[in-house]
Amino acid sequence: MLVMVAPGQGAQIPGFLTPWLEEPEFADHLHWLSMVSGIDLAYFGTEAEADAIRDTAIAQPLIVATGLVAAHALFPDPIRDAQAVDIAAGHSLGEITIAAGVGMISAEQAMVLVRERGKAMAETAAKTESGMIAILGGEAEEVSETLLRHNLAIVNDNGPGQVVAAGAREDINRLIEDPPSRTRLRPLEIAGAFHTKEVDHVADLLSRCARAISPLDPATGMLSNRDGRVVRDGREMLDLTVRQVSLPVHWNRCMETMVELGVTGFLELAPATTLTRIAWRQLPGVETFMLNTPDQLDDARAFVDKHSGRRGAGGGASSPS
Repeated sequence: MLVMVAPGQGAQIPGFLTPWLEEPEFADHLHWLSMVSGIDLAYFGTEAEADAIRDTAIAQPLIVATGLVAAHALFPDPIRDAQAVDIAAGHSLGEITIAAGVGMISAEQAMVLVRERGKAMAETAAKTESGMIAILGGEAEEVSETLLRHNLAIVNDNGPGQVVAAGAREDINRLIEDPPSRTRLRPLEIAGAFHTKEVDHVADLLSRCARAISPLDPATGMLSNRDGRVVRDGREMLDLTVRQVSLPVHWNRCMETMVELGVTGFLELAPATTLTRIAWRQLPGVETFMLNTPDQLDDARAFVDKHSGRRGAGGGASSPS
């Protein structure tokens, strides 16, 4: 059984689009997505420094566009070809990538959603002194109690010993001075308390955008960040995707569902690393593949052929003619 996943904000690194832009086909695709998003993706994906692509309004469209180019290269016709994928899941922002990657919405619709999402979240972050921090290790009960004491909320649960909290900067600083025992803290380069009520208005904005979209019911089941369950209704999944911006991400539950379904292959779309590293720890025995450059496409197709429970259903594992 094959799962295809897409990462969220923070996966970007300077220059990561360079290999894709060396191929005219992919460069043209990125140029089109740049026109839709109103952002020079080629510049930010090749020449811009880390500080520039840390900006939420830039990072989010850049990450989604990269994932869409990789998905399209692997599955040129998402509605037909992506049927070779048994289930799919995106981490936070990655849900938008996956929605287009399996043909639930178009790439253009995905870029409009992420453009508005990134812009609205960046504007909110600029008005507040808040942020996010990863807490690694420790006992779950003590971690929860400590975060509660410092007025911080868990907004990402990525499995045992891997949570992300959000809140005011002053509260994050107090946590750094008074951490739970046996933990490592890693402040994230994200301005804003995302996945909290602070961005409820962004979810409202995206919900209004989503009402103008007529999503398809994808052949590939999608795992919701809300509770990890498999969703096959396009309208329901789109509504869940746009609302999750102000709700916690339960990636741990998505992985539990992967285990229950018997996933054997875990394919992460570019920019890939983050979710694969989590899978190494939480999904022992599951083979992984990080699709980061176009020269990996033949190996990626072979990986799909090996693990797809519906091998040949859509023909997506073969090279496009």
